[in-house]
Amino acid sequence: MSATRIIWLDPGAPPDAFPDVESALAEPDGLLAAGGDLGVERLIAAYRCGIFPWFEEGQPILWWSPDPRCILRPTDLHVSRRLRRYIRRSSAVLTFNRTFTEVIQSCAAKRRSRQGTWITRTMIDAYVRLHDNGWAHSIEVREDDRLIGGLYGVAIGHAFFAESMFSDAPSASSFALLGLSRHLLANNANLIDCQIQSQHLLTLGATTVPRVEFLRILREACDPPLRLGNWPKHPISVSDLLIQR
Repeated sequence: MSATRIIWLDPGAPPDAFPDVESALAEPDGLLAAGGDLGVERLIAAYRCGIFPWFEEGQPILWWSPDPRCILRPTDLHVSRRLRRYIRRSSAVLTFNRTFTEVIQSCAAKRRSRQGTWITRTMIDAYVRLHDNGWAHSIEVREDDRLIGGLYGVAIGHAFFAESMFSDAPSASSFALLGLSRHLLANNANLIDCQIQSQHLLTLGATTVPRVEFLRILREACDPPLRLGNWPKHPISVSDLLIQR
């Protein structure tokens, strides 16, 4: 049964001092706690418990665990005929972890131009720290050395927690997602947490699962909670994505 109020986290509390996710509010869906901090240890502990931060400028840090949860299995990623045409015609390349800060700033700028953004300066600084500590990663889509799309997120064990993506050219963000999926499969990782469903994600093959089922999947995927390695060091042609397995 959902709670009627949320828990306030003291910044000095242990990193894993989150309430049980089953106590999250039903309205707004998944709001669990407020306060705390965005330190590396707290963020990793949150993701392992199925919790993520999401708040706007001027708000306290808000922590969420919605029910149901939107996930994408890399094996289920749907590559439409239209996307295949874009891939075959593309001269773009994918790079990995080359310009993390540029990707997260581009995601923030794209969202701000539409309706404001939760990717605040505080959030950017926090995820750059995660990147510097080997937990957060970016996939960049480049054409003529210009960044035209990408995504970023956090990888723990065999799970990737996707945070945001952007596109300045047709299907560029889908190129990045396909590149991420190929890398995860090559490293025996088969879970992308998409957090909240959207029609676009559903058309790409995402689905929703009850929170209790998501937590079961997550426990298996994040045990042990290791950093995901073996990220490609050299650019990969987007057109080569269709022949990868």
